Amino acid sequence: MELVRRRAGWVLTVGLLTMLGWSLAVSASMPSWYDPDRDCLEAFPLVDADLARVAEHWLPPRAACVYRTGETHQFISTTRSIVLTIICALTVALTLIGLYYVVRRLTGPPGLLRSAEAVDLRSRQLRHLGIGGGLTLLILAVYSGANVLAAVLAGPPGALVMAVTTAIALSAVAAAIDREQGPLPSTVRDSRRRGTVIGLGTFTVIFVLTVAAGQFPFYQLWIAPVGAVAYLVLAGLQWSRRTRSAQLIS
Repeated sequence: MELVRRRAGWVLTVGLLTMLGWSLAVSASMPSWYDPDRDCLEAFPLVDADLARVAEHWLPPRAACVYRTGETHQFISTTRSIVLTIICALTVALTLIGLYYVVRRLTGPPGLLRSAEAVDLRSRQLRHLGIGGGLTLLILAVYSGANVLAAVLAGPPGALVMAVTTAIALSAVAAAIDREQGPLPSTVRDSRRRGTVIGLGTFTVIFVLTVAAGQFPFYQLWIAPVGAVAYLVLAGLQWSRRTRSAQLIS
């Protein structure tokens, strides 16, 4: 477990990617959303009736072709359903283990304190805001398209995994930028905490605004500039707080 603890970020990444892969596999095992009649006809050619609907269940994975005559035929076999359920349990366990150790870092040893001595804090702050805002803009622009693909190709679980992955990515990137260009004096743990607040806070802003706009679960491209502004505001507040604390100490 020591290796898992030291590679918690990678473990969490692998867990999220495998969960997304699981979502794609389950979606591919179901009748297609754009032409379920054809898939049900190919699976059950002897049924002489019109398709009424497709009954879907994601966990355990199940799908049934329901016809207007009342006939119901299972599209996903029991064996495949069991295998997909076991894979889901394993991927969720892997993801939770990685998340547990990542969260533990927020309360772990602070690490070495980096002083603000001989550092141009004004230039450092401008670099922090510029790089962070730009990367946030880029990440959310990519997410606005990837979210649609995940929802279409992998269904609701895929969209959820993509959202969680994006929130974690925003936090990780914000923490990394903070370590290099963030407020001083500071420790590695401080950067992780501030990055987590910025990442989760930014994603919360775009989530709330998307819901308020009635566009959920599809995030539009406008979330990119809005998210970048949210990043700038949150990071700016952290700089202001650090500056006030330094003034009080001095």
